[in-house]
Amino acid sequence: MYTSLQLADRAGVRTIAMNRPQVHNAFDDGLIAELTDALAAAGRDPAVRAVVLTGAGASFSAGADLHWMRGMAKASEAENREDSLRLAALMRTLQFLPKPTVARVNGAAYGGGVGLVACCDIAIGVDGAKFGLTEVKLGLVPAVISPYVIAAIGLRQSRRLFLTGELFDAPTAQRIGLLHQCVPAQELDGAVDAVLAAFAKAGPVAQAEAKRLALRVAGQDQAQAERIDRENAELIARLRVSAEGQEGLGAFLDKRAAAWAAPA
Repeated sequence: MYTSLQLADRAGVRTIAMNRPQVHNAFDDGLIAELTDALAAAGRDPAVRAVVLTGAGASFSAGADLHWMRGMAKASEAENREDSLRLAALMRTLQFLPKPTVARVNGAAYGGGVGLVACCDIAIGVDGAKFGLTEVKLGLVPAVISPYVIAAIGLRQSRRLFLTGELFDAPTAQRIGLLHQCVPAQELDGAVDAVLAAFAKAGPVAQAEAKRLALRVAGQDQAQAERIDRENAELIARLRVSAEGQEGLGAFLDKRAAAWAAPA
């Protein structure tokens, strides 16, 4: 059914694995569309009690695919806006999924990959994983994922990481709230299974209501999220076609330093 995903069901748990290991599970149009569809289907399926999101191979998700970025660098502002809205719909679908979700972070997560981790109810990662919100190095911002990242790690940490674009390790990700748990690779599945066992003891209706309760009390609802997504899509589209965005994307694709970068 899917070309960019692997799905497996076991004891009421649907595991969705992004399956583009050759590009570190980077996003392109196909992966975004398939993942949005697979998550929505899991949310509707009464046989699914919980969803585990992970990546095939060595990485969780490297963010934007190189070829996809090259296409967006040449696209119009309107095309970039529609592209951003599709990614926003993916994040929103995961954030408000009416089932418990676990991010099984098996390796590096950058950009949109960090967004997926932030949208899951519980995130468990291997201790060797690296993370980054590096968009400013391209003359861009992490607009689409920003509501979910800020909700996960707070405004203070977000301001630092959005502005520096620095990479950080798994213990740091746990300390700032992106990960709930950081474990050795050989303990990852056991840690995920322990969370799933806890999920299985709770009433599914109560879990769905508890999730809605937490989001509502925090001031988050789908209508508000859609309004923010439209504003953020406008922002990232404008930045991608701006002179600085074009220089940043061009420098990245050409594997050179951007014009504004200070000498090392």
